[in-house]
Amino acid sequence: MNTVVKAVPRASRAPSVPLARFGRAVWKHKILYLFLLPGLIYYLTYRYTPMLGAIIAFKDYNIMDGIAKSPWADPWYKHFQTFYESPYFWQLLSNTLLISLYKLLFGMIPGIALAVLLNEIKNKVFQRFVQTVTYLPHFLSWVIIYGICVAFLSETNGLVNHMIKEQGGQAINFLSSTQWFRSILVGSEIWKDTGWSAIIYLAAIAGIDPSQYEAARVDGAGRMRGIWHVTLPGIRSVIVLLFILKLGQMLDAGFDQIYIMYNIQVYPVADIIDTWVFRTGLEQLNFSIAAAVGLFKSLVGFVLVVSANQVAKKWGEQIW
Repeated sequence: MNTVVKAVPRASRAPSVPLARFGRAVWKHKILYLFLLPGLIYYLTYRYTPMLGAIIAFKDYNIMDGIAKSPWADPWYKHFQTFYESPYFWQLLSNTLLISLYKLLFGMIPGIALAVLLNEIKNKVFQRFVQTVTYLPHFLSWVIIYGICVAFLSETNGLVNHMIKEQGGQAINFLSSTQWFRSILVGSEIWKDTGWSAIIYLAAIAGIDPSQYEAARVDGAGRMRGIWHVTLPGIRSVIVLLFILKLGQMLDAGFDQIYIMYNIQVYPVADIIDTWVFRTGLEQLNFSIAAAVGLFKSLVGFVLVVSANQVAKKWGEQIW
């Protein structure tokens, strides 16, 4: 007796729907996604939703009319043009880039050096003491740090000028000097953030396989050669990652620090894009200018990050 088996048509089979597979995966790991939910809500609320406000850059925004009822700018690039044609544009851009570049070049090396030195200390109690002392300034506000700078660098009562006058020199007004102000900005930021950045590099060093150090010692490498051939290559990816992240903030230059510490006498060397936007855009309620400059900065930062990632890719250190 022959049994006839009827083939089920392909069309009648239940298709494999990607959305259904995703739903099953979410349900399977629902507890993990539940823990992830607060972070997603935070970023959607405070990071992505405000991006809709970028439309203000293309409108003649009036706070009483709101975004929807405010008229469109004519031409659409009107506020970008206003910023570009400002007599201070090139000064603002050069100050921002120079201060950011100084902080980038001189700010990364101390953190790496401190992490390497702390890693080489065998006395763990002393290591923790130094680490605690060096990262505590990170938690100080720039207002307090400015007060410390005044105590040391004030022309009349500053400790540094007191020492200079005792040696027969003439007091220097460091905080109002166009020659010294950028150095003070960079130096105070290095003092504030070196210990904190060293923690990140120490965590990366802790992830290096100890057998690599043992192999280096077997090959006759001393402590310095071990640092050069094992420690630094082992944290190279972290260094590249932090470099790319800092590169994306090149047009920030540290608004909080500069706004608290600068004065009208150092505007030629310290006035950056963000401080100009605060005075021209926010204090005068010209929100369209502020939004246009913010969008300009974001686009430049995006280009810098993508470009840096492409360069890192050629070095074998692609981040994404």
